[in-house]
Amino acid sequence: MMRWTQALLNTLREAPQDAEIVSHKLMIRAGMLRKLGGGLYTYLPLGMRALRKVEAIVREEMERAGAQETLFPILQPAELWRQTGRWETMGPGMFRVQDRKEAWYVLAPTAEEAFTALAKSEISSYRQLPCIIYQMQDKFRDEIRPRFGLIRGKEFIMKDAYSFDADEAGADRSYKAMYDAYVRIFKRVGLAAKPVEADTGDIGGNFSHEFMVFAASGEDGILDCAACGYAANQERAERKAPAQPYGQENGAAEAVATPGQHTCEEVAAFLKCPIGQIVKSLVVLADGEPVMALVPGDRELSETKLRRVLGGKKIEAADEEMVQKVAGPCGSIGPVGVSIPVYADKALEGAADVFVGANREGFHLAHVSLARDAKITAYEDLVTVREGDLCPKCGRPLEIRRGTEVGQCFKLGTKYSKAMGATFLDETGTPRTLTMGCYGIGVSRTLQAIVEQSNDENGIIWPASVAPYQVALLLLDPDSPEVTAKAEALAAELEARGIDVFMDDRAERPGVKFKDADLIGLPVRVVAGAKGLAKGGFEVRRRTDKDSAVIAPEAAAEAIAQLLQTL
Repeated sequence: MMRWTQALLNTLREAPQDAEIVSHKLMIRAGMLRKLGGGLYTYLPLGMRALRKVEAIVREEMERAGAQETLFPILQPAELWRQTGRWETMGPGMFRVQDRKEAWYVLAPTAEEAFTALAKSEISSYRQLPCIIYQMQDKFRDEIRPRFGLIRGKEFIMKDAYSFDADEAGADRSYKAMYDAYVRIFKRVGLAAKPVEADTGDIGGNFSHEFMVFAASGEDGILDCAACGYAANQERAERKAPAQPYGQENGAAEAVATPGQHTCEEVAAFLKCPIGQIVKSLVVLADGEPVMALVPGDRELSETKLRRVLGGKKIEAADEEMVQKVAGPCGSIGPVGVSIPVYADKALEGAADVFVGANREGFHLAHVSLARDAKITAYEDLVTVREGDLCPKCGRPLEIRRGTEVGQCFKLGTKYSKAMGATFLDETGTPRTLTMGCYGIGVSRTLQAIVEQSNDENGIIWPASVAPYQVALLLLDPDSPEVTAKAEALAAELEARGIDVFMDDRAERPGVKFKDADLIGLPVRVVAGAKGLAKGGFEVRRRTDKDSAVIAPEAAAEAIAQLLQTL
């Protein structure tokens, strides 16, 4: 049992001004976190206990899924990252440091290179496969704008696991084992986390699921179908493209003057035509080479989707000089007559009698048929999906919701193992490249996500599985030997049952203790006071209940144990 008078615990009536979201405010006010610097937080004892309980659940489910725990250095040699090319591509978000010999190192933001290097040195035969290893370790990312407490910090705790298999079929089985483990983990910690299809981003690979916690403060947009359950990150989401009301070919393309009109909205208003009849043309650089992308005039290009279409090439906007060189003046460009590759959104397939830029200042082309007048390299899904678009599975309208990512699973394929030469010998003695998967959980982020999802106007509502303590025992008359003796006897009986107890033994008014108990949010509150005992026993209630039940001292431990089983 821990007593408040012995604990390092100070609650706050007001949250600091830089705390923007509910969970951040509550964890600071409840004395679980303190800010050390921008994006850097110290865990105080209550917060640490909750964190350790989350970690314990993660470990149990990793081992249940057949994963073995390891621990890698945070400081990693730059040579590993140069082998995969990520020393150059990870950008300024990665902390790079030099030692006294001027050798470069990385403060690991993730661990693909280190795990692959270990597999290369330790796995030599198909008999050692499949192999899943993981660690629970600090990670570092130089966030441009650290915010929301543990949700986006410069230092955070992550569980990262990696699977190594002989082929894609084995990798699929490992992916399923980790996916199922994640479902169990988030259920056990009390989070309603939904798996959604996601882009693989800087990690790479060809398939991924994010586990998202829906919250108004979420940083990510999630397209969600209430009808069939389809869900995907906005970067990855697909849509069922509606039939476009494009006309038939209407004669040869001809130039029309559009002086001073550059945006699709301006051109549509000037020509008095629907914006859907305008085709938006954009020039981007793919690994430095110019490419044109076409989307309907009222839609936005998803650079993430274009990158995936182009095999993972780095996508960046072309400057005006490059646009002028390969097409024409910005605001008047189009696909007719250009010599660079042109990729069009699939909704434009069959588009005829549309307007495109004429690649001349102040002019657009009318009556354009893309199939006839332009050389389209491919029609692909290129637009950012938005609310109201149709679900690709069932055709119902999609809803956009905000979410925070707490975990992600990736199918990496051979991206890292091939780059680093991680191979094994198959049954015939032939060297083959290891097939990999990657599985991360933001452990510290998960802790705060629980609070973001489980609170009320009075404070935190901890699930019993991860609460710092399961029972808040409020001693209203600490100077009364009888009350103190009965309270301590109850605490001893509860702890003998494996139930951890936090006793508020301060010489404070009952109202202060009640407010602090609600703020900290332990699952069960027990009030021990002279008046209550005179009426028959302890006052017991769940954190979410309004009314208490008076339970005799001899029956209280059993009643509390039964109550916790419902939480």
